[in-house]
Amino acid sequence: MAQDTLRYFTDLPVHRRPVSDVLADPALFADVPDDWQVILSDVRGSTQALNDGRHQVVNLVATGSIIAALNIAHRAGVALPFFFGGDGATLAAPAALAGPIEQALLVHRENTRANFDLDLRVGSVPVAQLRARGQTLKLARVEIAPGFVIPVALGEGLLEAERIVKGESAPPPAAPADVPLDMEGMECRWDSIRPPADTQEVVCLLVIVRDHARQAALLADVLRQIDTIYGPLAKRTPITRPRMKLKPTFAKVGVEMRAKLGHFDFAYLVGKWFYTVIGKLYFAFTSAGDHYLDRLVQLSDTLMIDGRINTIISGTAAQREALIAALGRFEKNGEIVFGMQICAASVMSCYVRDRRDQHIHFVDGLGGGYTQAATMLKRKMAGA
Repeated sequence: MAQDTLRYFTDLPVHRRPVSDVLADPALFADVPDDWQVILSDVRGSTQALNDGRHQVVNLVATGSIIAALNIAHRAGVALPFFFGGDGATLAAPAALAGPIEQALLVHRENTRANFDLDLRVGSVPVAQLRARGQTLKLARVEIAPGFVIPVALGEGLLEAERIVKGESAPPPAAPADVPLDMEGMECRWDSIRPPADTQEVVCLLVIVRDHARQAALLADVLRQIDTIYGPLAKRTPITRPRMKLKPTFAKVGVEMRAKLGHFDFAYLVGKWFYTVIGKLYFAFTSAGDHYLDRLVQLSDTLMIDGRINTIISGTAAQREALIAALGRFEKNGEIVFGMQICAASVMSCYVRDRRDQHIHFVDGLGGGYTQAATMLKRKMAGA
């Protein structure tokens, strides 16, 4: 059974259509197998950490959860669906990989505590358990840029798994002593990135659907509103080449070093610092560097659909007001709830398997935009 479902996600067809069009056709989604697991991580007390100015660390810890899982999946020759949340991550994995991934995340949890004094929650829920609770979980694969395929999830399964894991009071098991943590590809060397024009801002947006029977249609309608107001993904991205600058400081490389290795390594610190310094020449004067920067913009993860909308966009204050008005109409009708945070810039952490085409860039708003938007959303939900 496990072998039969190992390649469930890998073998799903890739749809080359707008995400809103895919959402409008539920027949394009396939049930996640019962023997898969939903695995989650999130930084407890992330709001306080962000208030203390530690957004880089929080983002990198969340990114590390995905990188550890993807490296395990890469060795098995399969793809995994994953969703970055700023202060945590959600992914789904087949039975054969779920155990190794959870063990790796427990090691990542221990490293996070030892190096950054942050508590990383780690937990998992079998898809069969979610289904027994009446929840559905379906996935599709959508290409949103050449070579960049994202998972799109329908149903309440991922959100229910989050509620279960966050509601558990028992501490997780201890990190296994004999499990190596593979964070190969982790990078965090870019400075905060201002939006494309000085008149613009960065908006982090979360949208949850209240009318579950119309989840797909409502998510599609909201995405169309965003497209109408801000333009397509490529136009509204907060990541553009002219605004990107490497930040070759020992402090920044040191955070990456501790998150990646779990300890201090002088040779790594100096070597990566020097590599970052000369990286400016690589990007400015080589065709490979030029290609990498073009692909970096295309491969930035700025839209996630995990049963809700998580997106980061750039635009003007007037566009934001138009979006608030549009979302307000949905909200007034009891169809959705949204949370939003306005940021002056975006921040980025990276997973680079190679600099040609195998890299993914995780984007959040400066100061923890996704976490702050989630706080607003939770406040609305509590007051409903």
